Amino acid sequence: MRLFRQQQRRWRSPKSEPLSDAERLRDKFFYFRLLVLTAFAVLTLQLLRLQVFEGEAYQQRAENNRLRVVPVMPSRGLIFDRNGVPLVENVPRFSVGVVPADLPEEKEEPVLQWLEKLLGVSPADVSKDLEERRSSNDPYTPLIVKSGIEPEKAFAVREAEAELAGVRLVVEPVRRYGGQPVLSHILGYVGQVADYEYEELKSKGYGMNDRVGKSGVELQYEEVLRGTPGYRQVEVDASGREISTLDSSPAVPGNSLVLSIDLDLQQKTAEILQAAMGDSLNAVAAVMDVHTGELLALVSLPGFDDNMFTDITEEQFRALLDDPRKPLVNHAISEVYPPGSTFKQITASAALQEGVANAGTTITSHGSITVPNEYDPSILYVFRDWSALGTLNFYGGVAMSSDVYFYYLGGGYYENGVELFRGLGAERLAEYCRRFGLGRPTGVDLPGEAEGNVPDPEWKERELGEGWFIGDTYNFSIGQGYVTTTPLQMLQVTAAVANGGHVMLPRVVREIIDPAGNTVVPFVPRVTGETGVSDENLSVLREGMRQAVSWGTATTAAASSVSVAGKTGTAEFGPDLGGGHYATHGWFTGFAPANDPQVAVVVFLEKGNGAKNAAPIGGQILNYFFSRKSAG
Repeated sequence: MRLFRQQQRRWRSPKSEPLSDAERLRDKFFYFRLLVLTAFAVLTLQLLRLQVFEGEAYQQRAENNRLRVVPVMPSRGLIFDRNGVPLVENVPRFSVGVVPADLPEEKEEPVLQWLEKLLGVSPADVSKDLEERRSSNDPYTPLIVKSGIEPEKAFAVREAEAELAGVRLVVEPVRRYGGQPVLSHILGYVGQVADYEYEELKSKGYGMNDRVGKSGVELQYEEVLRGTPGYRQVEVDASGREISTLDSSPAVPGNSLVLSIDLDLQQKTAEILQAAMGDSLNAVAAVMDVHTGELLALVSLPGFDDNMFTDITEEQFRALLDDPRKPLVNHAISEVYPPGSTFKQITASAALQEGVANAGTTITSHGSITVPNEYDPSILYVFRDWSALGTLNFYGGVAMSSDVYFYYLGGGYYENGVELFRGLGAERLAEYCRRFGLGRPTGVDLPGEAEGNVPDPEWKERELGEGWFIGDTYNFSIGQGYVTTTPLQMLQVTAAVANGGHVMLPRVVREIIDPAGNTVVPFVPRVTGETGVSDENLSVLREGMRQAVSWGTATTAAASSVSVAGKTGTAEFGPDLGGGHYATHGWFTGFAPANDPQVAVVVFLEKGNGAKNAAPIGGQILNYFFSRKSAG
């Protein structure tokens, strides 16, 4: 027990002596110094982060809060018709914007409530947009919350700017078109840059509120019309309001466009076309200078009001898209159709050039020809003419638009396996199509042009997995089957027939001028190809087309003021309506004067007949053009 007691004593701590006052003071001082050092260490690390690691970003933010670069937008170039008539102007418009960087989140609610009361905008929608803009790389550009406000509301916003953080009255330049829907597909319109466009254009100096060309020449010539933005470096207060301008560079206005379009002829062409459209959902008429390619008129109906796109609503835009007449589509260049008998210009030119036919070649039309099935000769396919036209020479074949005559020229003629007339064949016909510019865009200076289609045996095998038959060549020869073109392509073909075989580049812009009116880009006609058909052979075709208007199928295109040459077309399309009947497009294409061609015209009706409906329109347009010219 003694030992145990002794061991127990050994494990006990020795009884400590109480600390003196000096020792307690020393301990407290130690812990205080430790606390101070820790605090300094934290502050030093924070300072290091702010000044070294994130210093540049914070410096930039501070500079932006004090100094900002405000873009100065250039005046967009104007657009004139070929006679100097202005077609568009720039006008100012009041809008209300909010600068996300200048609106603290704690002040957002009362500001948005004020805007809701004045403008009727949804606070929730604006708040969502502000949040997105704050997280973007440009929180200093005003978010437009309401465009096109009335002057009294603009004054109210201006007066309230000092009290409402971030709110700005913005003066935006917008386009005002002359209220002429007949020009809508040529002029196009501008609209606020979309998100996907901004990503592509921001490297070129575009801002999130900029307006850009969306269609027509406004889109095609965006870089020409826009000009070069300037800037102002300004000092702002804590609320983002400008205090002073420190530096500036003026904007350079955009250049202007002078169209090849003659506004007076354009309006008259639209008037004539509109009056004769009948049940057609859409229609086209265009006039081209055959020697320069300048388009003097280019009408696609229906049109639309370019001005509505300044503030178009989703419902309005949806209505345009759902309209079965497709008013937003430029039917002259963006849709393709079977060209019908207007295509016979190419078959005829190729046949003359290849020696398949000459002016004296006679073929008899009994109203149809038949082709036996390759595997079962008892099955006969009938290829009809529009009538039993009798024996025709080349001029008569063109003038009467005999399908049988052109079946022969394109596909030849066989009886009991014996070739009685050698035609061009599909490959040679396709080759001449390409020479005349078919199967590819014409290159007109408008966006959205379609290519059309030039079929041949290789194309059919590749696209349809089927072989080519002589019936395909017959259909091809008269502009039916798989061949498709735009109305502008057929106008280009007719111009080439009229001018001796040169395929001209169609243009709607004649020249570009600077703000002082000086020409900076003059008009230079361009030939994009040669048909390879001699003028001697083309003159035979031109004579055939003159006779078509004189006594053939196109007499309804005759004009009192000028001699006209032309070719009608009634092209079948769509499903069989019963008894081998189909809906038809109405076509006419021609030129004048017949003996000295200056201009060519094309008319297309979505529904109609070439001779009955389309040819009179072409004749009236040419008559107006030349009668006006005679009157000076």
